[in-house]
Amino acid sequence: MTYDTLMLWIGQFGYLALFFALWLGIVGMPIPDEVVVMTGGAVTASGLLHPVPAFLLTYLGVVSGLSLGYVLGRYAGTPVLERLRKKKKMEKAIELSEKLNQKYGSMALVISYFFPVVRHVLPYLVGMNKMSFRRYALLSYTTGFVWTFAFFFIGRLTAGHAQEIGMLIYSYGLKLLWIPLALATAWILIKLAQRKKVAGG
Repeated sequence: MTYDTLMLWIGQFGYLALFFALWLGIVGMPIPDEVVVMTGGAVTASGLLHPVPAFLLTYLGVVSGLSLGYVLGRYAGTPVLERLRKKKKMEKAIELSEKLNQKYGSMALVISYFFPVVRHVLPYLVGMNKMSFRRYALLSYTTGFVWTFAFFFIGRLTAGHAQEIGMLIYSYGLKLLWIPLALATAWILIKLAQRKKVAGG
């Protein structure tokens, strides 16, 4: 699917086009997630779609696609990962995902969102490692909200340049941008954990 096709889909199917373009990212859509999410923001700036439902369907597309990876990893296990290893473009992403998982444990899910492709591999790994869905959802869905909001908002600001900027960010792997976003996400998770502890205590 090309960028022009994505815009055609949005014109024909509206909000659902954003959802399915991101949900299908788990099978390796040609258009990076960053570009799709930023395009979602851009079309709301132009008035083609309303911001709130567009953001919600975009967010649901992101987290549902990654959740499918978790389910496949948990119930299909190693065969899925081995099939991914056969794709040359996936080797580096799998290696980085494994290193992040070994070094940071479940918090690797938070970090992975800010690395293209890796964000799709980590759910397989944590699913294979039998992480509880409750913990997976807490970490992945919270981070996914922050990540989606950031790129959706950038898309609104850049409007007609969403494709070019999105591809640039994807190409450079967010070397400069993922750090503050990851820190912000970590801060939110820490605050949520503190509140839960206070409520429980």
